[in-house]
Order: sequence, then C-alpha cells, then structure tokens
Amino acid sequence: MNAVTSATPNALDAWMKACAARAERALEHSLPDAGVAPEKLHEAMRYAVLGGGKRVRPLLVYAAGEACRDADASDAANHDAALDAAAVAVELVHVYSLVHDDMPCMDDDVLRRGRPTVHVQYDDATALLVGDALQAQAFDVLARLPVAPALAVQALQVLTVAAGSAGMAGGQAIDLASVGRTLTREELEGMHRLKTGALLRASAALGGIVVGATPAQRRAIDTYAQAVGLAFQVVDDILDVIGDAAQLGKTAGKDAAADKPTYVSLMGLDGARALAESLRQQAHDALAPLGDRAARLAALADFIVLRDR
Repeated sequence: MNAVTSATPNALDAWMKACAARAERALEHSLPDAGVAPEKLHEAMRYAVLGGGKRVRPLLVYAAGEACRDADASDAANHDAALDAAAVAVELVHVYSLVHDDMPCMDDDVLRRGRPTVHVQYDDATALLVGDALQAQAFDVLARLPVAPALAVQALQVLTVAAGSAGMAGGQAIDLASVGRTLTREELEGMHRLKTGALLRASAALGGIVVGATPAQRRAIDTYAQAVGLAFQVVDDILDVIGDAAQLGKTAGKDAAADKPTYVSLMGLDGARALAESLRQQAHDALAPLGDRAARLAALADFIVLRDR
C-alpha cells in the first residue's frame, strides 16, 4: 500500500490549535473549582493542568479517533464526548506524572511548561496530593465514557496498564535506578517504551477504542503508536542537549547533569537523529491500511520527530 500523506504544515497547525483548545475546555470542565474545599489543593490542580503544554496525548486521541471512526455514524455526538473524555483522562495522568517527577525525591526540577513547578509554587505535600488527585480524577472521567460498557472497560484497562508498574510508573522506577549506569540500547529502549511510550501508545489506542475501531484498525494504530512513543523520547533526549529552557519549557541539560543514560549519550547526536527518522518512517508505514483518514496521525509523527530541527 502507498504511504499515507501527511496534512500540510498550515493545516496541521490550525488543527492542533483547535484540538488543544478543545482539550483545554474539556480539562477545565473536568477539574474541581478552585473555590471548592479543599481550596488550596483544587487551585494547585488547576495550576498544574491548565494553560500550558503541547497536549500531544490528547492530539493522538483525537487523530486516532478521526482515523478510525465511521464518518456516517449516527452517534457522532457520543463519539465526540467520548474522545473528549479519553483526551482528558490521558492528559490528567500525564500531568500527574510531571508533578511527581519534578519533586525533590525524583528529578528535583524547578521549571515546567515555562512556570515554577507545583512543589515550588506551593509545597511538596501539596504537589504529592495534586498528583494523587489528578490520577483519581482521570479514572473517574474515563469510567463515565458514553460508550458501550465493554468498550469502557477496555479503555480503563488500557490506561491502567499504561500508567502502572508495567507502564509509566515502572519506566520511571527503572530510570531512577539507572542513574550513573551504562545501559545497552535494548535496556534503554525497554525503559523508554514504558516511561514515555506507554502513555502515548495508550492515547492512540483510546482514540480508536471509544469510536469502535475494528481489530485491524487497532493493530495499525498500535504499531504506529509504538514507533511514535519511542521517537518522542529519542527527540526529547536530543532536545535536552541542543535546546534551551525557553524552547523546552523546562530545565535544559538535566539528563547529562544527573548522569542519566540517554539515546544521545549512547548513540551520539547523529545516531539519535537517524533513529528518530527511522521510527518516523515506521510510523508512516504502519498507517498505510488506514488510508487518508490517518493523515493527522502521519502529520503528528512528523511534528514529534521534526521538532528538533
């Protein structure tokens, strides 16, 4: 089959802005009001979640839904609501992980999305509770999906596995245990498929699940998302070396300073870039069975890999 054509840069930019605004509205609606007790916790939750970030995970939810949904479906409104809920759930889990990762007991960072991290803006105890509350909120949102119960259960299972010890949390544990060690490429890839890739993979999977994707569509989406999830981390490693705080929205050079194994330290800058490009091509190839409806997904693969250029 022919490769899927990506959306044009201008069209992608407009779509990304529209979807980010859509996700922002859904996120704001999902969070408790800052004036409701306990006020400090709710204020900090909103501080952590709203008004920042590229919303890559919600974008993957929406793009996968677009690639798999039946254009003539009679329940389009339910699909839209379900996609919003899935986008909110994955973003809440992602933000909770950032809040906890930034704490002194983890990466001890002071800058996130161009602003003071939650533990700096508030305090360590509040940051811990913000992460706990956001994770619980994510699963509450997902449990209310306006889809068939069997699909809702599948969605919950996907996100729970992606967030737990077999996914993001497990990857973070391996990352913390790997400081100062030299990992093989296989070990490094295994760590990042969990730490970063699992939630990105879940995002795309959820977009397909909630619109009733066929088994073949789900397989194509999953193969695509595995490549994109790893590519995202490879490029993050590159940007940690060549980027600055203004570009990243977080402290640059933290990985080298902390003596963490990265794709750049293992393969060099050129080798890491070549790997990211290979993964981008794998992502494109995986989308071929989905046809032109997957153009947004193809364009997101380009955006994720080419953001270091």
